[in-house]
Amino acid sequence: MKILVVSDTHGYIDDALLKHAQTADEIWHAGDIGSIDVLYKLQKITKVRAVYGNIDAADVRQETSKNLFFKVQNIPVCITHIGGYPGKYNADFKHYIQTHSPQIIVCGHSHILKVMYDETHSALFINPGAIGIHGFHAARTMITFDIENNTPQNMKVIEYQR
Repeated sequence: MKILVVSDTHGYIDDALLKHAQTADEIWHAGDIGSIDVLYKLQKITKVRAVYGNIDAADVRQETSKNLFFKVQNIPVCITHIGGYPGKYNADFKHYIQTHSPQIIVCGHSHILKVMYDETHSALFINPGAIGIHGFHAARTMITFDIENNTPQNMKVIEYQR
């Protein structure tokens, strides 16, 4: 199963993102979608699991949630927009993690690409950075990986100039 992880589109979608969406079995969007049209375009291509971010309006919030917990091939996954990162999670999300015990944690918001192992919670932490054009980030980034035999593997960072 191929997963595409994105965040912080801020209403921007281009051919590069659409190309990678077409090869994904699922897209995980970590918020600041920016426009309901972005969500709908991605949903026309493949299954989307998304949370809303701090810039998302009521229409996006009605279609998504603040936090999302699900399992893919028996791997528990948590997604939120503003969660922090290992050792620096905000209190609400830290409680959410402790309640759900995910093996994969996905956050957005910072526009900073970060992939690391969270030793405290025994989980893979992923922040895909920002794929949109709004913000301070120097490069637009997203992540792809495969889940095979209940194991994430073949992780790749995809980077584009702003």
